[in-house]
Amino acid sequence: MTEEIRFDHQIILQWVEERSRVLDLGCGDGTLLKLLIEHKSCHGTGVEIDEKAIYTCMEKGLTVSHVDIDTGLADYSNKRFDYVILNESLQEVINPQRVILEALRVGKKVIVGIPNFCHVRARLQIFFKGRVPLTKELPYQWYDTPNLRFLSLKDFRYFCKANTIKILQEVGTAGNKRVAFRPNLFANTGMYLLEK
Repeated sequence: MTEEIRFDHQIILQWVEERSRVLDLGCGDGTLLKLLIEHKSCHGTGVEIDEKAIYTCMEKGLTVSHVDIDTGLADYSNKRFDYVILNESLQEVINPQRVILEALRVGKKVIVGIPNFCHVRARLQIFFKGRVPLTKELPYQWYDTPNLRFLSLKDFRYFCKANTIKILQEVGTAGNKRVAFRPNLFANTGMYLLEK
C-alpha cells in the first residue's frame, strides 16, 4: 500500500535537497520530519511546545526539543541548518517577524506554509454573513482559535519585501492542486521558499 502524503508535504519534499540539515519549527506529531528523514535522508530536528506531540515524535524515533518557537532559536548558531521549516505555525506565534528573521539567521533557507485568510470563501462569509469565516483550513471559532495572526498571501509578500527577504519559490494551493491564477483569492494556503 502506498503512503498518502499531504500536498503541502509533497511540495516541501520537492524543495528540500537530499541529506540536508533540517529544523522543523512547530513540528507537531513529526509526520513531515519523518518523511524528510525517510525520503530525503535528512538529518532532522524538531521543535514543539505540545507535550503530547513530543511523545508522538519520540515514539517515531525523532529528535525533538520542547521549546517555544518565539524564544527558542537564540541557542542555535548562524546557518546551522540548510532548511528551517515553519509550516502551519507562523499564524500562531507571538512575534512572527522575529521568528522569521531568526529562522533565516539559523537556516540557509526557510520554508513557510501559511493559511490564506483572504481566500474567496472566507471573504464571502464575511461579506454575506457578517461573521468570522469558518472553512476547512480555518475550522475554529473566533474564541477558540490558536491563530493569533490573520494574513493573506499578499500580506506575506509585502512582509518579505519590507524585510528584504527573497522569495525563491511561491506556491498557492487549494486541496491537492496548485493555484496559479490569482492565488491570493483562490488559494487556501501559500507555501514559500525564502532566503536572506
